Amino acid sequence: MLSARGYVCALLGAVDAAGGAVWGYAGRTLSGAVTTPDGPAWLRLVSESAGRSGGKLWEGPKEAERALPPTLPRPRLTDLRDWSADGWDYRAELYQLVAAPPVSPSPVVRHGADLPDAWWHNLRQALDHLAPVATSRQAVREQYIRRRVPEFTGIIPGEITWATAHGDLHWANLSGPELILVDWEGWGTAPVGYDAATLYLHSLPVPDLAERVRTEFAHVLGSPAGLVGELTACTEILQAAARVPFYASLSDGVRQHLERLLATAIEA
Repeated sequence: MLSARGYVCALLGAVDAAGGAVWGYAGRTLSGAVTTPDGPAWLRLVSESAGRSGGKLWEGPKEAERALPPTLPRPRLTDLRDWSADGWDYRAELYQLVAAPPVSPSPVVRHGADLPDAWWHNLRQALDHLAPVATSRQAVREQYIRRRVPEFTGIIPGEITWATAHGDLHWANLSGPELILVDWEGWGTAPVGYDAATLYLHSLPVPDLAERVRTEFAHVLGSPAGLVGELTACTEILQAAARVPFYASLSDGVRQHLERLLATAIEA
């Protein structure tokens, strides 16, 4: 990965900027700020073993640039290069540099977030602009919902109302106080309320912030239409808890939330 990053930097005439590179999960990605002949930018390098590149995650950023409306606050993809070397496929994505820092350095927030009302308005508006985008991409498959949600929640999901979603809406993928949504690998269709539920569950360690999420997205969270989205987000975290430490730390809170959802479903 380091050699490949050096190669594409030479190809683009880019040099590393201050701050160092950021490794993704299992070393699959390597990202960092660079300076190009056109100015500051963000370079993201993705790798897969030869012949295995492609698919939803590989194509997500490229398809987001093509299909998503310009009203969505996101870094624009300005250049893309593909090549293969030494048994690996690589893709380099060059983005506009996001000046605002992420709200949290990790997906699960551990501290309060002093975000202005305009930030919350802009987030609701962004998800509203995203929801009707037509796409064949799937952030969550119906087969997964029908099989795994009853297994992990004890609730059989009913009719599913679909919308287009970011697919990984947590605090490390949101900047503040200026709102920018990053990491468009996994976007696609998901149950209504899925993004808001994902953000809520990643807020559980900070009750005031979690409550703010539920207040801002009260039109879907706790609604009949949004129930499957909440159940799906809970299922994903509980399923991942055995292998991802920060999800393990959320599991008790997620189970408590499920008890509240079950009580609501029974009342309905």
